[in-house]
Amino acid sequence: MKLPRRQFLHLAAGAVAVAAVSRIAGAQSYPTRPVHIVVGFPPGQAADISARLLGQWLSERLGQSFVIDNRPGAASTIATEQVVHAPPDGYTLLFVVASNYINATLRTNLPYNFIRDIEPVASTTRSPLVVVVNPSVPVKTIPDLIAYAKAHPGKLNMASGGIGNSTQLAGELFKMMTGIDMFHVPYRGSAPALTDLVSGQVQVMFDLMASSMAYIRSGQLRALAVTTAKRSEALPELPTVGDFVPGYEASTAGGIGGPKGTPANIVHTLNTEINAGLADANLRSRYAALGSEPHPSSPADFGKLIAAETAKWAKVIAFAGIKPE
Repeated sequence: MKLPRRQFLHLAAGAVAVAAVSRIAGAQSYPTRPVHIVVGFPPGQAADISARLLGQWLSERLGQSFVIDNRPGAASTIATEQVVHAPPDGYTLLFVVASNYINATLRTNLPYNFIRDIEPVASTTRSPLVVVVNPSVPVKTIPDLIAYAKAHPGKLNMASGGIGNSTQLAGELFKMMTGIDMFHVPYRGSAPALTDLVSGQVQVMFDLMASSMAYIRSGQLRALAVTTAKRSEALPELPTVGDFVPGYEASTAGGIGGPKGTPANIVHTLNTEINAGLADANLRSRYAALGSEPHPSSPADFGKLIAAETAKWAKVIAFAGIKPE
């Protein structure tokens, strides 16, 4: 049956309006099914715990499950590849970690370009590292450490959680900015590194605060300073490295990203709810227990942070001549 032109145009306009309303309704109802947050580390590690805290908050706020999907391996490369190749619909998200910024330069054969292929959603936390030494080392401050290292070049062994790990990069940045020489000893994770640090087989480490805290409080390790630009609420008595080495800053900056092209309205919804969580007193206190400090941001600001962190660690990797294992 052939419709009159006026009736056809009326129905066509109505169809367009219905489609537009459907898209808006779909956007307003996000999420309508469980959302997966992919984490590149095993359950129980700091990144996993942090992601679970955030996932619980988002589940309560948005009325759908935010499921933590652990995909450990290759310093978050496996997890990141899964997300960049997922549909950009807001249902597969990445828990962004410092390894993502480091890998962009360290690993030349990545199956993705992190800055190009990830849609920044929200920064979540900055976690300071802490400079710790075995108590047998006769230093109590960062100036003491610099002076001792210069008087004994190459004699201090600096432990890390592995080649290209943030615990190595923070130490290499310190070496680059102070001109001191410390011999790097990589381990497979912080736990074995700390065991040898406590026993005195290695002398210094730039470690994640969460893993070092118990040793600091028991007196088995001496803490000299935190690596963030400002003091940590968890150890407020400690100065920052930057108090003595102007411009020094190192932290593990976490966040949430999605596949490139994730709709702006979904990014906005997630960013709004994540920032609300970072302002919540209960969630802030739970992050503080991990040695992490909330770092709310807009998607654009998180994108700038990703670019800045990637550029910073690229310089350190080049300076130290770090090669992947």
